[in-house]
Amino acid sequence: MRKALVATLLWIVFAAMVSGCGYNQMQRLEENVFKAWGDVESNLQRRGDLIPNLVETVKGYAAHERETLEAVINARAKATSVTVAPKQLGDAAAMQRLQAAQGELSSALARLMVVVERYPDLKANQNFLDLQNQLEGTENRINVARQRYNQAVESFNYSIRKFPNSLTNNILLNLERKEYFKAEEGAKAVPKVTF
Repeated sequence: MRKALVATLLWIVFAAMVSGCGYNQMQRLEENVFKAWGDVESNLQRRGDLIPNLVETVKGYAAHERETLEAVINARAKATSVTVAPKQLGDAAAMQRLQAAQGELSSALARLMVVVERYPDLKANQNFLDLQNQLEGTENRINVARQRYNQAVESFNYSIRKFPNSLTNNILLNLERKEYFKAEEGAKAVPKVTF
């Protein structure tokens, strides 16, 4: 009878320890990271899909600004060719390559907007205004998706480091820390605006 009571107590203690070990929580948080990354990729794809339409609209008005348009086209091609798979979210180099390609695209788009400023007829064109609004909305969505991804990464990284989750992770899961989406080099510099 006493052995049965001790065995029952040991099972209760074991069950309490396992239920508080964080195994399921860490799995859920890692899935949140993957979902948030999917949202970032979806918004980057939306931007990539809108750019050809924007470029074609601008081409009609600014045919002689070929160099700027080609830079946007090339930057878009490069940005859409660099991807980070969910398994690479812990790879700082892969994240850096993606961010560099996306930074080049943002820079090319900024130069395109300078070209647009030179063509008042283009700015008044409803198709262009619609595309510009969609692109601006997409840039905002990308920013929000990046912030949500970083929040998911923060929760996940903390969960695999806190006790007793860290023991569970080291013994059972071996999940690795995920990389944050960071600002590009030079992002802190104040842009110069001249008229």
